[in-house]
Amino acid sequence: MALNQQKIDITDRVTGKLENGQIQLYLEKEPIGNIELPEGIQMKLEHHYEAEQNKIYQHVSVPDQTEQRYTDCDEGGWC
Repeated sequence: MALNQQKIDITDRVTGKLENGQIQLYLEKEPIGNIELPEGIQMKLEHHYEAEQNKIYQHVSVPDQTEQRYTDCDEGGWC
């Protein structure tokens, strides 16, 4: 039995991770290549995201931890 070579479009399955000034490309968890980013490249992110020193941050609202309270307590006061 002979095996035939085929070319399969996997574009929609490829993901990328920003690492050390490059975008590392993966097919599921298998590294398949990279894209080198030029120095001084600017990323355009949505308004609640920020890129800084090869990292991407998300701005989120979190509860203030100074006044912690119990949650999910029943009427008898058991939490």
